[in-house]
Amino acid sequence: MIARPEGGPRVVVGVDDSAGARCALSWAVGEARLRRLPLLVAHAAPLPPHVSAAGQLGSGVTEALRASGAELIARLLEEVCGGPPDGVDLTALALVGEPGATLVRLAGDDDILVVGHGARGPFSRLLRPSVRLHCARRARATLVCVRPPAFDTLLECLAAQDTAPPREAGRTPDRFRFRRLGRRLRLPR
Repeated sequence: MIARPEGGPRVVVGVDDSAGARCALSWAVGEARLRRLPLLVAHAAPLPPHVSAAGQLGSGVTEALRASGAELIARLLEEVCGGPPDGVDLTALALVGEPGATLVRLAGDDDILVVGHGARGPFSRLLRPSVRLHCARRARATLVCVRPPAFDTLLECLAAQDTAPPREAGRTPDRFRFRRLGRRLRLPR
């Protein structure tokens, strides 16, 4: 367990190389800044099955996994915040172990545990268990699951940023028409 300054709460965020993890990191940085809490960014890489079955822990595999985890954390911080965030006491950990169990061990009772929420298929769930569900079932900390923005939200943001040229009265140019993806609600008449 990582020691907390003065034993107070902190924001713990688990990251990997996914869109949900980027959104979770962004949310966690904002929450840590808002509440003036220390931020712990953790990446846990599971040990490959062939290494754990053969008992080859001393062969440098764990060091390579930790090094790639540290590079991933540095890259994500650069992409999301432009480097280490200002005004936030940041600790970064690259660990080896099952991600869900590692995050549950790191987050204490008074912490805020932040994880990303991604969309995965049933076959992917068979190969890798869901970290979000593991944390939801076992974590004692307050759990926050952050979803990446929906495609419609991204389109609205792009449309708002684009400056529209003067348009003809009553006609919207075709490039500003966005069709809503997905099914529409049909209300009874």
